[in-house]
Amino acid sequence: MRIKEIYCKTALSKSELPDIDYSLNPYRGCEHACLYCYVPNVLSIPRKEWGKFVEIRRNIPTILAKELKKKERGVIGLSTVTDPYQPVEKDYKLSRLCVEQIAKSDFPLDVQTKSDLIVRDIDVLKKVKEVVVGLTIPTLKDEERKILEPVAPPIDKRLKALEKLAREGIRNYVFFGPAYPSIELDEVKEIVECFVEHGANTIIVDDLHLKEGVWENIQRNLPRDLERVYRRRLFDERKRYYDRIFREVKKWCKEYDVGFERAF
Repeated sequence: MRIKEIYCKTALSKSELPDIDYSLNPYRGCEHACLYCYVPNVLSIPRKEWGKFVEIRRNIPTILAKELKKKERGVIGLSTVTDPYQPVEKDYKLSRLCVEQIAKSDFPLDVQTKSDLIVRDIDVLKKVKEVVVGLTIPTLKDEERKILEPVAPPIDKRLKALEKLAREGIRNYVFFGPAYPSIELDEVKEIVECFVEHGANTIIVDDLHLKEGVWENIQRNLPRDLERVYRRRLFDERKRYYDRIFREVKKWCKEYDVGFERAF
């Protein structure tokens, strides 16, 4: 892992994502090294390099503090092209320092992460006037997670983090995405139940988007039997498969009285 400290000129950038006005990315690159990540395509980073470097934007909390006084109020997304609570955050604490600055303003904050490290910052998150925290949990099968998200925290740690956030009264959502193509329709009820039991307020579901290079990256790492399932459902049956998954998630969200959204 190559770690490089850099200095930035800006902290907040305009976001193209729905419901997010500004993107805040304390890091460039991500240690989680998820095989399906869209960021290499967005930032024009060679996919073979993804997960092998992280740039640390050392001065971003200071720059953010200045921008919060000048910019029009809007929802800040932490983060959109990195995971704000990837392993380097444990030492650098840039995401925590940024949340502390946002807590001094009236800007709403939307945090999304795969890491249970988020619970470290519950104290400062509770000081933000409007905050929601999303945990990305695309499967309950940790053996499969190890293939597609090799450095990201185990699923049970994410669920425990979700439970703790809920217990502390922090509004939350599960980003059930990309929903792994191995998921069977009759497994959806159990998945939704699990999220609800751990305190999910809303479930946002998404499919696996095949940006350039993503399928090749996934394919070469999957066992043969799983590769066949993925190939069939991502190419031959894609729309039908994901439409059925989305409908089933929506049905059980209604049954358990939690919010449902389909991403993008």
